[in-house]
Formats: sequence, C-alpha cells, structure tokens
Amino acid sequence: MAIEHVAVERLSEQFNKIRSLSEKLTSNLQNEDTIIQAMPDVSPPKWHLAHTTWFFERFILKEKNPSYVPFNPQFDYLFNSYYETISSYHPRHSRGVLSRPSMDEVYAYRAHVNEGILSILKDYGEHVPQEIEDLIEIGLQHEQQHQELLLTDVKYNFSCNPLLPQYMQSSSTNQQDSEAPSQATYVNIEGGLVEIGFTGKGFSFDNERPRHKVWLNSYKLASHPVTNGEYLSFIEAGGYEQPEHWLSDGWAAVKKEKWKHPLYWRKTEDGWYTFTLTGEKKLNLDEPVCHVSFYEADAFARWSGKRLPTEAEWEHAIASIPIEGNFVESETYHPVVGEPQSKSPIKKAYGDVWEWTSSPYTSYPQSKPLEGALGEYNAKFMCNQMVLRGGSCVTSRLHIRPTYRNFFQADKRWQFSGIRLAEDMS
Repeated sequence: MAIEHVAVERLSEQFNKIRSLSEKLTSNLQNEDTIIQAMPDVSPPKWHLAHTTWFFERFILKEKNPSYVPFNPQFDYLFNSYYETISSYHPRHSRGVLSRPSMDEVYAYRAHVNEGILSILKDYGEHVPQEIEDLIEIGLQHEQQHQELLLTDVKYNFSCNPLLPQYMQSSSTNQQDSEAPSQATYVNIEGGLVEIGFTGKGFSFDNERPRHKVWLNSYKLASHPVTNGEYLSFIEAGGYEQPEHWLSDGWAAVKKEKWKHPLYWRKTEDGWYTFTLTGEKKLNLDEPVCHVSFYEADAFARWSGKRLPTEAEWEHAIASIPIEGNFVESETYHPVVGEPQSKSPIKKAYGDVWEWTSSPYTSYPQSKPLEGALGEYNAKFMCNQMVLRGGSCVTSRLHIRPTYRNFFQADKRWQFSGIRLAEDMS
C-alpha cells in the first residue's frame, strides 16, 4: 500500500525537523566535547550523530536503493551499535577513542544520508511503499531516543570535569520553578480487569504490543513525583546506612559504589548543590528528585511505607491524562516545579523525570519482535532490566505515549529517572 502525496510531504518535513534537532543539540558543544566517553554506559555526542545516520543508511538506503553509494564503507563497522545479525561492530566501551572521523566528516555523512532519504521519497512521489514509511518512522523514533541519550551523556561527561562546564546558560525564562508545588496526596484508582498496551493508529514499538488484559487490585497513586526535599529526609534519616530498606543487590551496590545521595548531588557548608546542564546550582527542594537508581527508588518507597507502582498500574492511572509537561522542547533540560494546569488529580505524569516502576522488562503476552535485524531493537534486552514510564525533561513531547516502555538496569542513575509512589487500597 502506498501513502498519499500529502503524507509524503509531512514525512519529509518531519524527517528534516527531527534530524535538524540532533545537530541543534550539539551546536553548544566544542569539538573536544564530542569525543568524550566518561564511562561505558555513555557514548560520545559525535557517535550519536553518526549512529543515527548509520541507521537510515543501513536499513533503508543500502537495503532499498540498489544505486546508493555509501559515504564511507568503514562506517558500517564503526557506527553499528549492537546488531549482531548484520555484522561485527566497534566495542561500545571504546567509542571514546574514535578521534576520527572528524565532526566535519560526520556532518557531511549526515548530509549525504539525508539527501539519500529525501531523494527516495521524491522518487517514489505519491507511491511511497508502506514499508519505506515504516522504516523512516522507526528511524526517526530511534533518533529521538538518541537525542535524549546525547543530553544525558553530555551531562555525565561534563560532571566528571572538575571545571563543571555548562552545556548552556541558565535563563530565568526557562526555569519555571518559582511556584510552590502542591502537597502530594494519594489518588484512589479502581482496579479490575483492565487493558494496557498500544492499540489504534500511529507509531508504537513492538514492546508496547499487543494490547492485553491485566487484573489490578484497587490501589492509590501519588499525585506528584517525590521531591528533592522528601528524598533529603530519607538521606538525613540514615537511609543509605540502613540495610533494612534495601534489596540485597541494592545494598551491595550502595556499599560497592559508596552511594550517599543521588547522582550529581554535593553537600557543602552552604547546603546541598546539584550539577545540571546549566552548571552546578543550589538544590531546589521542591523539584522532582532525579538521577536515582531503581534500587534507591525502591528503598525510598520502603522507608516511606509505600511501594513503587507496577507498570500496569501506572499506565491504567495515566492513560487518559493529556500529554503535556516539561519536555526537551521546553529547553530547560532539568526537572522543574511548575506543572501544567491539568484537571487530573495526578500531576506531572509526563516529562520532568522517568518514573521507575516495580515491573521487570519482559514481553507482553503473544508479543512478537520485528522481523529481521530490527528484531534486535528491543526484545533481546528483556532480561535484568526494570521498566520506567512517562518521559523526562530531555524526552521529546512527540516521542512519548501512555504505553511507552523505557527500561534500564536497576543500578543505572545517569538517566533522568525519579520516583512516584503507590500503595494498596486499604
């Protein structure tokens, strides 16, 4: 089935818009910033720009255009991430040693591939095959994921520099933190046989499908994410010194990594500070707590006498709430206090911080991964990871859905991850 001419124009416009944002996000960086990889979990910004380009080249241009001439055949090895069924690839932990290709060459690579994709769309005219449209769509969704990763990785890289560089200057127009937050309450959510998972029109990843039934007991969900001030009470009460609050693996991580507080926090004689993409600043106690691991989120919940919601509880409670909040488009790149004027009693469901759930990342009943190499996109990571929901301040508003499932290992903290509490209905 072909897509209409109007849809082709919209797809081309969307392609240009999303691809341009990646380059806008790197425009604040010096060339030296784009090579750094301060730990194996992060990737250099230059690599993100090249890998997202490789994705379009490898899965569309090379597969669907016999006349396509690769920009550089060696890039197939350098910028493949983890697709074992395609070919071997440069080790993830060594991406930071790639001083070449230069940034100029990477930008030229992006321009070359952009021209190739837009040329394909132009050549098909009003008869773009659905398969091509689907591949471009997943390529753009993939790029939006890497735009978020680019910002989280830059933040970590910069935090390792004693100079604590600023990615951008702070602005009073984008802080949105002058209002006092509403007091957190607990919202009663009726349970029963409910449905979760994606259905209908529009894009979704294979891990969001199929829609299926889940039984939920009635429960309560916090109206707001946990704040810095609330989490500080856990710290001051000795939460990081009391093993009774922690899962065994979590307590082992606390001792091994010497955790005493969330990532990027620092205590001084003048109080607590936190590192942000606008540099280090005084900790705002009313902002959602951020950069905590699943272990820390779970321990805080236990200390509070609450628990983390399951992903089914989260989705069931949030499904009808409008998608609005503090996303990458706000250009704050940090959780804020202000909230959308939603009539829902559940606030800040989207944006600001990804919210840990108690659900392990597994496939839905009767779920099937995509065919071919793209089947490696999600399914092979369904082990030893926990699900997060809702998006963050560096997620695109156009990327998130109520059914969107993010996932990371339980000890990861460099993502913009936070906490929303739940409890059983008494």
